[in-house]
This record gives sequence, C-alpha cells and structure tokens, in this order.
Amino acid sequence: MENRKVPYRKVVLVCANVRDGGRQACGNPGSGGAEICAALKDGVKKAGLSGQVRVVRSGCLGLCEHGPNVVFLPEGDWLSGVTPADVPELLRKVLV
Repeated sequence: MENRKVPYRKVVLVCANVRDGGRQACGNPGSGGAEICAALKDGVKKAGLSGQVRVVRSGCLGLCEHGPNVVFLPEGDWLSGVTPADVPELLRKVLV
C-alpha cells in the first residue's frame, strides 16, 4: 500500500446509484444523478480544470430520500435535492 496526497484540488462526489424495484435512488431514471454528474464533468473539462478537479460518479451516499446528493471535498459541503438546473451553481462552487 502506498500513501499519497490527493492529486486534485477538489473532488466532487455525485451519487448516481440505481436501485431496482421502485426503490428510491439518486441515479434512477428521472432522478437526475447521472445527468448532474455528466454535466459537471463536461463543465469541469470545458473550464480546463480536468487535472485539478475530479468529478466522481459515486455509489450510494446513504441519503436517498433527500437526493440526488453531491459532496464537495475537501470542503465537506453536502448538497441534497440537487437538480440538473443546479449545475451552473455547482460549477461556480468548483471554480472557487
């Protein structure tokens, strides 16, 4: 095992977990998790920040009933109830 420093200035976790059987999840069709993640990745790339900011499609973050959930690290900001319409505001947080 090798211990390293995080190679990014920011890491953004976007829950895109999918569940079968009608159980609520951030990445289920119509929930927005996957779309939010894709839009954030695209925005980071267009801003030329790919080497500084990592947007990660995560599994379940555990607050499905409040999702989609997005977590900013190292800040520790946890945003719930995020929609694709919130992506411009999320990108502003990335640029700070």
